[in-house]
Amino acid sequence: MKFLRYELENREKNGILINGGVLEINHSLIEALKIFDIENLEKKKVYPLEEVKILPPVSPSKIICVGLNYRDHAMELNMDLPDEPILFLKPASSVIGHGYEIIYPPQSNQVDYEVELAVIISKKAKNVQTVDALDYVAGYSILNDVTARDLQQKDGQWTRSKSFDTFCPLGPWIENDLDYGNQKISLRVNDELKQNSNTKNMIFSVEELLSFISHIMTLQPGDVIATGTPPGVGSLSIGDVVDASIGGIGVLKNKITSNNMRSVL
Repeated sequence: MKFLRYELENREKNGILINGGVLEINHSLIEALKIFDIENLEKKKVYPLEEVKILPPVSPSKIICVGLNYRDHAMELNMDLPDEPILFLKPASSVIGHGYEIIYPPQSNQVDYEVELAVIISKKAKNVQTVDALDYVAGYSILNDVTARDLQQKDGQWTRSKSFDTFCPLGPWIENDLDYGNQKISLRVNDELKQNSNTKNMIFSVEELLSFISHIMTLQPGDVIATGTPPGVGSLSIGDVVDASIGGIGVLKNKITSNNMRSVL
């Protein structure tokens, strides 16, 4: 099932995507993700999807990102495969939802896109063993790890380049029933295909990543693990529309602007 947060009549609500509409539910998303029988969910009105404003599906305390986690991306860069996951963080303040604008910061002259499979944590996770890791996964979403590449190269580390407000589009919803290990992952800019791969090309699996990270830091419900990007990373310009897509989940769409953030799509 696909779970989402949305705004309607200036109120934030939780819902399930069903028959092209949004079914309102009286559960938090983490609670709802534990309930697989839709008949057990308290039902309210179904709203047409185009009538609601889609919000980021979760409000994470942190976003843990993985660098160089696709074999075909490593091949593209002529780099050796890493022995361990390469980790960095994006702040919660960088998260925006489907349809929001990505702000091109004046400090940068090169802003890049990076489509990634996002793993949503369902419960507190510390020192989790690989074999148990999926028990801590609420579901999966799409993330665009927007990066000021020139600042990344200038600084020699990644914090500033990854942390601008709006640099973490996430959504449009959470899918809790997904064979994550064999899904097409792609990205289009103005309808032109830029990234095109499959999640089977990931070097480290979701189980391996979650276990590895949980032995470093405690993961909280709603936290996000971004599992790395495939080849084809490139630059964006003001006015571009970015469609990040993963099979079984959907499409995350955002527009690049230099103005203040607002929902436009």
